[in-house]
Amino acid sequence: MSKKADSIMDETENPETLSSPGAGRETGSEGKAARRERGTSGSRAGAVGRLGQFVRDVRAELKRVSWPGPKEVKNTTIITLVAVIFFAAYLFAIDQALGSLINGLSKLINKV
Repeated sequence: MSKKADSIMDETENPETLSSPGAGRETGSEGKAARRERGTSGSRAGAVGRLGQFVRDVRAELKRVSWPGPKEVKNTTIITLVAVIFFAAYLFAIDQALGSLINGLSKLINKV
């Protein structure tokens, strides 16, 4: 854990720091203690600092990702290609059938 997280955990676990009614908290609408939102007090980090934090967070998340193996990728690619070919053929057949129907109706109307 980071130093900031450690200090937050120490504050929540130590009853002496929370003995005063407003220690680390603000009063909510019903008189109960409410936590402050992060980033609402203190100096805000600059754009470069926020970008650096974003990159660190992204790298940490990517380490937790469960990446598929080559066999899984191959299988899902084949399934996707088969589904695309099937739906392409299906839509082509429907398009041809409806096109023939419309052409036949238009010729029939022109004869009448």
